[in-house]
Amino acid sequence: MYRTHNCGELRMDHVGQKVTLSGWVQIARNLGGLTFIDLRDRYGITQLAFNMDENSELCTQARKCGREFVIQATGVVKERSSKNANRPTGDVEIQVHELKLLNESIVPPFTIEDESDGGEELRLRYRYLDIRRNPVKDKLMFRHQVALETRKYLSQLGFLEIETPYLIKSTPEGARDFIVPSRMNSGQFYALPQSPQTFKQILMVAGMDKYFQIVRCFRDEDLRADRQPEFTQVDCEMSFVEVEDILQTFEGLVKSVYKSCLDIDLPELPRMNYDEAMESYGSDKPDLRFDLKFVELSKMKGNGFQLIDSADAIYGFVVKGKESSFSNKDINDLTEWVKRPQIGAKGLIYIKYGSEGIKSSIGKFYSDEQLTALSKSISAEKGDIVFILLGEKEKTLKQLGDLRLEVARRMDLIKTGDVKALWVLNFPLLEWNEEANRFFAMHHPFTSPLPEDLDKMNSTDRNTLASIRAAAYDLVINGSEIGGGSIRIHDRQIQARNFEILGFSKEEAEAQFGFLLGAFEYGAPPHGGIAFGLDRLCTIMQGGTSIRDYIAFPKNNMGRDVMIDAPSAIDEKQLKELNIKIG
Repeated sequence: MYRTHNCGELRMDHVGQKVTLSGWVQIARNLGGLTFIDLRDRYGITQLAFNMDENSELCTQARKCGREFVIQATGVVKERSSKNANRPTGDVEIQVHELKLLNESIVPPFTIEDESDGGEELRLRYRYLDIRRNPVKDKLMFRHQVALETRKYLSQLGFLEIETPYLIKSTPEGARDFIVPSRMNSGQFYALPQSPQTFKQILMVAGMDKYFQIVRCFRDEDLRADRQPEFTQVDCEMSFVEVEDILQTFEGLVKSVYKSCLDIDLPELPRMNYDEAMESYGSDKPDLRFDLKFVELSKMKGNGFQLIDSADAIYGFVVKGKESSFSNKDINDLTEWVKRPQIGAKGLIYIKYGSEGIKSSIGKFYSDEQLTALSKSISAEKGDIVFILLGEKEKTLKQLGDLRLEVARRMDLIKTGDVKALWVLNFPLLEWNEEANRFFAMHHPFTSPLPEDLDKMNSTDRNTLASIRAAAYDLVINGSEIGGGSIRIHDRQIQARNFEILGFSKEEAEAQFGFLLGAFEYGAPPHGGIAFGLDRLCTIMQGGTSIRDYIAFPKNNMGRDVMIDAPSAIDEKQLKELNIKIG
């Protein structure tokens, strides 16, 4: 056999035993008459010892082993004279009697250490080497643990894991599809699924009652740190449920995963309406690890300052006890930051309630008495600073939300290891797009309106339609949307009306979704579900910033797999078989 134990297994209890280990050479150290090799595998590192006086040939053989050579060593476990308290196997070593070279290695392009000297693009090109490093290996192992606990939890509740197709029909709603040409159906194309949405709804019509799938999904969209063209989500659906049933079930899942994987007991998750989230934090995924809640400041109007008096909306937030932390340079930097095109604010108003008096960018227009009165109405005290933005309400709230996050980052207001999760509820069903001159579904076109807003679906008034609230919910953890879902429409007529509101003709709706509408005519039960981003959940749980770290073979920020060099051109013969002409 290649090994009797792995490289992370041996302890003092094994002293005196003959063992065989196999793995990669992490490092070899030649110390005169002694040679030591740190042997590594997925499980850990064990020190191998060679003595020139006892076996010069074996010691010479060991000294020829370079980094990442694959070797097999047989010997006796002994207690180390110089122990390594930072390593689980650090109390023992193997006095090697037999050494076999299983495979050589050329010099790696970067060091296989926790802190590597390789840049991201280089490490992606040699991803199989990068995965040998503990930070990457440990993240993939953590991802496995989260997926395993998810399967266990849902299976115990009677959910069935059912696979749905990867080759499906393209739909124009949502992100762009990846398209797959069909050789056997010339001129026709499959699409790779952005989610199994319609299939899981049809499974509810089929009576499967509780479905889940840890499933690969595909979106042809521009990439960021938390986006990949292919990603994995925990996809779930249940029959005969209301919103409360979904929230209770999947809040339980999140609590279970945090407890089993991180030993963290999450409290009951608070709930917040979409309107409150936008009004108080400027985001539908508010980060509650710090305060900085918005205050509405229309009370500042009427002082003759045209900029404020003419503003559609005025909002700000109080940074408690940080007045002295913001120098004039800091405030100027923040002002330039909010004026960047990505944010789009025209400027930044501040009020500093300092020990030496009040300083403000609007001090010419407001007396100290007026600014003191304002401080009392917004609970600002000596030592606090207030930041204010104004303009069109929706834009101002979003800009202030971005500023809130930036101030929290600059002031280190986020405690390491803090976890703040919540549900955001009652999203708008529809959002109007001025450029397209039509409504789009805020989540997707199968989302049900709240029962009390159902009658509004019959209206033709744009404002009435815009006021319809959805039976939708998002799970937010530390300012990131981890998952979202809704109660679905299960009535054909309501679903047809929703397609009509979204600008589909009857013919278009039938051509694209006739299979679903047809299924609804055969006794579709009330149903709803949710989908979690598995990669994103793992990232947030461990305080990371990029989902790429939790994907074994991720794409770079141009959507390329630099290890296998994909996408790439294909053979002319293949193109001809597919009836595809390029150029």
